Amino acid sequence: MFRFILRYFHDIEIAVESIISNKLKSMLTALGIIFGVAAVIAMLAIGKGAKQEIMEQMKMVGVNNILINPIIPDKTSSSDDEGEKQQKKFSRGLNMLDVEAIKETLPSVKRISPEISFNSTAVLNGVKYTAKLVGVSNDYFHLYNLPLVSGTIFNDYQEENGIQVCIIGANIRAKFFSKVDPIGQYIKFNGIWLKVIGVLQKTNVNLTGFEEKGVNVYNDNIYIPIQTMLLRYQNRALVNTKLVSEASSNVMIFGGGPGGPGGMARVVVSSSDASSNAETNYNQLDRIVVQVHETEQLNPTTEILSRMLTRRHSNVKDFEITVPELLLKQQQRTKDIFNIVLGAIASISLIVGGIGIMNIMFASVMERIKEIGTRMAIGAKKMDIVVQFLSEAVLISVTGGFIGVFLGVIMAKLIEEVAGVMTIVSFFSIFIAFGVSAAVGVIFGYSPAKRASEKDPIESLRYE
Repeated sequence: MFRFILRYFHDIEIAVESIISNKLKSMLTALGIIFGVAAVIAMLAIGKGAKQEIMEQMKMVGVNNILINPIIPDKTSSSDDEGEKQQKKFSRGLNMLDVEAIKETLPSVKRISPEISFNSTAVLNGVKYTAKLVGVSNDYFHLYNLPLVSGTIFNDYQEENGIQVCIIGANIRAKFFSKVDPIGQYIKFNGIWLKVIGVLQKTNVNLTGFEEKGVNVYNDNIYIPIQTMLLRYQNRALVNTKLVSEASSNVMIFGGGPGGPGGMARVVVSSSDASSNAETNYNQLDRIVVQVHETEQLNPTTEILSRMLTRRHSNVKDFEITVPELLLKQQQRTKDIFNIVLGAIASISLIVGGIGIMNIMFASVMERIKEIGTRMAIGAKKMDIVVQFLSEAVLISVTGGFIGVFLGVIMAKLIEEVAGVMTIVSFFSIFIAFGVSAAVGVIFGYSPAKRASEKDPIESLRYE
């Protein structure tokens, strides 16, 4: 390679001089390559960012999880005949008995956790912060792979007896315990004191809007044992609909406090949304999360769960079952197809840029026929002419590739800042885009270079 460069170094020098002497034409020729490379890098960055986002979502929904959510009827909407028939049948809704039945019946179930949640205000030393309280079992933290930075999860005694303990998210810690170790401290949520026994690791992934798919955004959450939620906060299975609808939204609490949080506390009306939802939401649980051993068991388990719960709920279809992992995989496939289309469109720019280079090089050959004839007359070989014009095309293409890479990285960052779309620029995408731009210069530059080398020197010197 080095000997080749030495042999044809003079030809390359002539190509460089030609590019420098025609800066504007060379820059216009390279524009197609510049924008083509920039577009390819930006599109690949969007595609990689989308893939990374999906992977983060899949981690946060947990592996092999199945979500069972209640269908809460809208009392303002008119129901059809089938709906009216279903309303005549009695259903307890999702409840703890369903959880126990699933545990005992399905051997494919690895872990299971009920979930009850509502939004309210956490208070400590006069500081208030809106957060979500979530009642769960210990399996919940394994279902969603929630890592703790300090403390422990609930022990069996705390879980079975509804002890007033909690595990807090990173934002809760930053708000209330930025200067002290939160473990062993107390925080009041909705009027009840909770002892902090664990702190979750902070997540920096912004996935708001995906909670309906089971994505768990837990920085602002406070987790308590499910029995604590049922005993201290809300248990819709024990609430009389008429009584709750007529009651005030204030919470009445007896007992408990920072000095004795382990004492009994009885809640008359648990949350501000209890009265508004009690007439329609008769479900004891807001969600049941089931995890199976293997991915292949997701669909069969989903079908069995559907039949089992339909039978337990007196054939009332008051629940829906979703598999977040499959939904996200389908979304990933859709995004992959979209990214392939975008990449193909961006690649067309490179092809158009290559055609532009070939067109300009053909025109350059016609303009420099006398130069070609003179060089061949004083001893230049056909290969020298090929190298000269091919080097010119490749240098224009490679220079355009360099500029395009720089522009593509800037475009990717701008897309992330302006549109809020995650983009990841990888070395592989830069290598591919730059390599294609160099290949375009060779492929589309060879034909004009070969055409130039085939010129008859005598006729070239006579050309006017």
